Amino acid sequence: MPRAPIETDAGRPAVSIEFLLTSLIVVATPGTGVLYTMSAGLSRGARASVVASIGCTLGIIPHMVAAITGLAALLHTSALAFQVIKYLGVAYLLYMAWTTLRDKGALTVEQDGAPSSALRVITSGILVNILNPKLTIFFFAFLPQFVSPGETSAFQQMAQLSAVFMLLTFVVFIAYGAFAAAIRTHVISRPKIVTWMRRSFAGAFAALGVQLAFTNR
Repeated sequence: MPRAPIETDAGRPAVSIEFLLTSLIVVATPGTGVLYTMSAGLSRGARASVVASIGCTLGIIPHMVAAITGLAALLHTSALAFQVIKYLGVAYLLYMAWTTLRDKGALTVEQDGAPSSALRVITSGILVNILNPKLTIFFFAFLPQFVSPGETSAFQQMAQLSAVFMLLTFVVFIAYGAFAAAIRTHVISRPKIVTWMRRSFAGAFAALGVQLAFTNR
């Protein structure tokens, strides 16, 4: 499956279907941000989950900036470096599949807690992602797969892809939060639902890693 970005008539790279599908799998995989957003929806309702989604999305920015500024120069100078990063990406995706499968954490539901302010919920959401070092490693492994090695506009391409990734993150997190708020009583009483979701996304991560390992540009 080709990984190069689709180009528009004007010659500017557009977001590829492969990038959108891969990003959707990555964003939809339950992690700390998803669990925090769902926790907000379960404990405080749909409005709180939207606020939490904003915070988690903003928390991605520092990781993306770190990845973009370093990778633009690297991809421009070395196709071999791109291949090295590609296989680091394979290893990381398989690692994520393993850790997702083994994660035994549960949603934190504060049924009787005092309501939190929007600022506090946003701040907590930002910290959830800023304090997650896996995000920086992920962007270093993920973005190069969809940018051509040696491309002079690598910086712009990665900035564009990152913006799309953030938008997908926000939309998916809102969907998770709304879903959690709608079925809060069922999820609280049936925690096995979350375990099933983790197993499904762990399988998707593993399949994505295997596919990437056998893909050439």
